[in-house]
Amino acid sequence: MEADGSGFEITQQQGAWAVRMWWPVGSINGGPRRITIEAAEDAPAREVARGISTTVLRRLDVAAALNLAKQAPEAQRTLGEVTGRLNEMGEAAGLALKGEGVSGQYLTLLAATYTAMADIGSPAPVPWLSRLIGRRPETVKDHLKRARRDGFLTTVAGKAGGELTGKAKAVLEEMAEAG
Repeated sequence: MEADGSGFEITQQQGAWAVRMWWPVGSINGGPRRITIEAAEDAPAREVARGISTTVLRRLDVAAALNLAKQAPEAQRTLGEVTGRLNEMGEAAGLALKGEGVSGQYLTLLAATYTAMADIGSPAPVPWLSRLIGRRPETVKDHLKRARRDGFLTTVAGKAGGELTGKAKAVLEEMAEAG
């Protein structure tokens, strides 16, 4: 396994081929973002001449590579940092909800935390958010629907997440300026 500042790469040997799978830092969940297959240094020319077969592709062990990437000390540290930032964002949303109710600022903080959770591949962002803001998951879902309806969050059909809109980004900028 190799790690640099941008991600983690796991290499597997499949016959005459070296398979490199890469995950970005902070998103070590699910499949890799990039797979590169090249002839191994010691590969027989005869095997290389046949090309990459479907057998090579079927034998890829993405799950094993993912487990190796997750066990790396760098991955553990990065995941801890990302989780800490997400917890802080969610707690800020909870404070905004307590202080202002379902306001534009709260909906923006909720949407920003939710999209960040989805971006790192969190398997259950709504229950996580629910714990952070101290509300039931159904309530969080309703608030996310309102964030979409009020123009703070876009919809991605069939997937968790979405994108923050210009309106939400403007609210975040105002909050940063107000400090």
